[in-house]
Amino acid sequence: MPTPSHLSSKDPCYFDFRAARRVPETHAWPGLHDHPVVDGGAGAGEDAVPVVDMRDPGAAEAVAWAAEQWGAFLLQGHGVPRELLARVEARIAGMFALPATEKMRAVRRPGDSCGYGSPPISSFFAKSMWSEGYTFSPANLRSDLRRLWPKQGHDYRLFCEVMEEFHGEMRTLSDRLMELFLAALGLTGEQAAAVEAEHRIAETMTATMHLNWYPKCPDPKRALGLIAHTDSGFFTFVLQSLVPGLQLFRHGPDRWVTVPAEARDAFVVNVGDLFQILTNGRFHSVYHRAVVNRDSDRISLGYFLGPPADTKVAPLRGAVCRTGGKPAYRAVTWPEYMAVRKKAFTTGASALKMVSADDDDLSNAAADLISS
Repeated sequence: MPTPSHLSSKDPCYFDFRAARRVPETHAWPGLHDHPVVDGGAGAGEDAVPVVDMRDPGAAEAVAWAAEQWGAFLLQGHGVPRELLARVEARIAGMFALPATEKMRAVRRPGDSCGYGSPPISSFFAKSMWSEGYTFSPANLRSDLRRLWPKQGHDYRLFCEVMEEFHGEMRTLSDRLMELFLAALGLTGEQAAAVEAEHRIAETMTATMHLNWYPKCPDPKRALGLIAHTDSGFFTFVLQSLVPGLQLFRHGPDRWVTVPAEARDAFVVNVGDLFQILTNGRFHSVYHRAVVNRDSDRISLGYFLGPPADTKVAPLRGAVCRTGGKPAYRAVTWPEYMAVRKKAFTTGASALKMVSADDDDLSNAAADLISS
């Protein structure tokens, strides 16, 4: 059951991170140090987080290797202006600095996907996370944010204008990255164009933005900013401030790799579960978490992309042909997958294993992404 600090309109208690002098038991997580943490910077050898430069002629090959081996990479050369990213970060910092009474006006209501509060996955865990968040749909940005700024004054207009500009840049970048992903699957330009024409993946992708504030913590060894998880959609762009905190899980041996944060204009790209399904397991989603520190606040923005709610996602025919000839997963819509994921959170099972194709599914599953 959610604790009072899981912000919701049903139980709208506010936990004041700024006033906290210790980490209460409600926010103390066991098992945070079961695996070592290593640096993922450029000099880290095999633990260096892959870097993809979109200006590089070999970018598709770099994406393929990173998506297969890591499920994540740092994206550079993307063309989104650095000064815009700085304005986005400043607006996010200003929003989370608002008084608690103002932020609580927009607290996420039961059943709502948008609004202010703890991370959406908080309700599945007894412990609370050392963070605040705000989720909104770029398509409904102005109406969503009226809950926070009901008078629609200067701060509201400036915030909306900056986020709308950012959304426009990100939609263009999303289309370009999808082209790279399709090329990375080994499809020729003509084949990739045929896939896009048939399935309209890039054209129909929906976006959600989630803003995160991770306050500095008096005892970061006991607290956690965001529980380890995979993203559910196709892929996610993460814009993070210069304070490191995002960690990726790696096997052989098991360890957490800290993503470097010194490159202000680089995005982290995380592959999501539905993209693992779409590529028949060739590109895999990445298990990741966010940690906090004693000295500095950290801000991040997740720009999540996935299919429309009524679209069935199943392995692409071209991906199936390159990964054994059989679909590894059955077709699911995003809401159907989220229902499976909810069950997985409560039982400790793997959502992807729960939608894997059994022998009965193989005879019926369409080896394509299809629209219902």
